[in-house]
Amino acid sequence: MASVLVVGTVAIDTIDTPFGQAPNVLGGSATFFSWSASFFTHVHLVGAVGHDFPAEHHALLKQRGIDTTGLVTRPDMKTMFWRGRYFDDMNQRETLEFQANAIVGFEPVVPAPARGVPYVFLANSDPNVQAKVLDQMTQPELVVADTMDFWINTQKDALLRLLPRLDGLVLNDGEAKLLTDEPNLIRAGQKVRELGPKFVIVKKGEHGSYLLTKDGPFLLPGFPTPKVIDPTGAGDSFAGGLMGYLAADGSHAPGSLRRAIAYGSVVASLTVEDFGLDRLKLATRQEIDHRLEEYRKMLAF
Repeated sequence: MASVLVVGTVAIDTIDTPFGQAPNVLGGSATFFSWSASFFTHVHLVGAVGHDFPAEHHALLKQRGIDTTGLVTRPDMKTMFWRGRYFDDMNQRETLEFQANAIVGFEPVVPAPARGVPYVFLANSDPNVQAKVLDQMTQPELVVADTMDFWINTQKDALLRLLPRLDGLVLNDGEAKLLTDEPNLIRAGQKVRELGPKFVIVKKGEHGSYLLTKDGPFLLPGFPTPKVIDPTGAGDSFAGGLMGYLAADGSHAPGSLRRAIAYGSVVASLTVEDFGLDRLKLATRQEIDHRLEEYRKMLAF
């Protein structure tokens, strides 16, 4: 069983939804990814926090078995903070406050023992930083990255240089269209793959995702959960489930990729059922496998 390295953010979030408020909870892309991937395999986390990062949050990650050797505390800075509000349509949200804090100017350093990890996930970040992380890895077998509209608009050239170095890219439907100037989603996905990645996963929120490889597209709806309390971290949980399964399976052949996306969708469906990490804290691998079987039955015809 291979392990996974994730480089991303660890943050403090305050979340408002129609179901209430969760103040100062543990969040960040690397946090949700790590917890989700840890259902399947061992995870190495690289990121930065500030002097105010609660000791209980650090302890929680370590108790989960996540390797936090690469989680750096920057004593002269505060931890990244995000406050957001979701509306009745939980696909819509607004950022009320954002403080980059500890991630400003942070240059991730992968600890020496983790540089040989074969499965690497570069969470949403400046593509220049993602490339520097990749430069530190000695024998990556599968490298997948996430990106967003901000980097497409401000660092497109750097992103285009990074794409040929990736095995996979994860982005949402709007970002795929923005990156390629292609309004048709299927053609946009094809054009993204032509830019370098061997496969592209386009996320469509509650409507699922689609995988595009040289063998063509694979479409998968989202797992239908009626209990959506907080969508924060769903996309990162999807990626964690995806990469965690692939690392445990030891393969990224087409069939494994399809199963990995299904597992990612299931883990994401659990994440949204409570605030922050609360639902994932209660989840078990047995529950995930049971929900996957329910998912499989829904898709059989």
